[in-house]
Amino acid sequence: MAELETDTTAATAVVDAEPVDRRGADGVLARVRAGAGELTGALRRVAEQVLADPEAAARATIVELAERSGTSPATITRFCRAMGFDGYADLRLGIASETGRARSAGWTVDIGREIQPGDPLERVLDQIMAADTRAMHDTATLLDLAEVERAAVAIAGAARVNIFGASGSALVGEEMQFSLHRIGVAAWAWSDVHEGLASAALLSPGDVALGISHTGQTRETIEMLAEAGSRGATTVALTGFPRSPLAELADIVLLTASQATTFRPDALSARHPQLVVLDLLYIAVAQRTHDRAHAAFRRTAQAVQGHKAAKGTTS
Repeated sequence: MAELETDTTAATAVVDAEPVDRRGADGVLARVRAGAGELTGALRRVAEQVLADPEAAARATIVELAERSGTSPATITRFCRAMGFDGYADLRLGIASETGRARSAGWTVDIGREIQPGDPLERVLDQIMAADTRAMHDTATLLDLAEVERAAVAIAGAARVNIFGASGSALVGEEMQFSLHRIGVAAWAWSDVHEGLASAALLSPGDVALGISHTGQTRETIEMLAEAGSRGATTVALTGFPRSPLAELADIVLLTASQATTFRPDALSARHPQLVVLDLLYIAVAQRTHDRAHAAFRRTAQAVQGHKAAKGTTS
């Protein structure tokens, strides 16, 4: 039996953190993943235990979960409240409901299992598909559609849209810039901090700046979004952490979830959920600028038509 901790001040380092917004039974594990990075000490160990084996957590008593995480029943109770639940019974019910749906849908296949060098590609594909499906589902649960609506309205009315991101987030930003450009939205994607800061300094009220960072801690992206905000632009953050520095300075926050697998840590596994959210945002903008977007898309399609191979020809 694991030695239970004593309820001390050190063990409750983040007890006073604001509880996350409760969104019903759906997305319990996504909520725990999103909040785990902000927890320390005993509460962090509880989160890790729940995420490591959600089905076991759903079956465990509060004493059993405390033993497995090396904490105490009081800490489990504090963890539940930090996650927005009234108590442990409420948390167990949410986890059981979510894991039951995931199992019936086939989403839990090998999630969390390390991919081995000798694994056949069929098994690797199953793991990737299961992890991405889980991440997509969690993202749909976390995402506040009212925030997407606000961002879409702002972009639809903007004279200029700047998109900031570094490394993998820059690639996601370039995809969004391309989509917006095709429907006539004046959008630029910046990954170089010097160029991004210079462009951000030229923004003004009515413009929009979108910062992309899974962790929300990328310094360059934070600096560029902050500069845009200081010029009066509406700022939007796409991140996996609602209390990250990037999210804290943004006017609008769009949340995504991730499900890491071997060779695909959180930052890489977040790419597909990020693209889904940005695709939703892009379509929402197109809906709100329908006539302009439709005309622009038709003209851009016609412009490149001559570079497509004619049917029946071979290269």
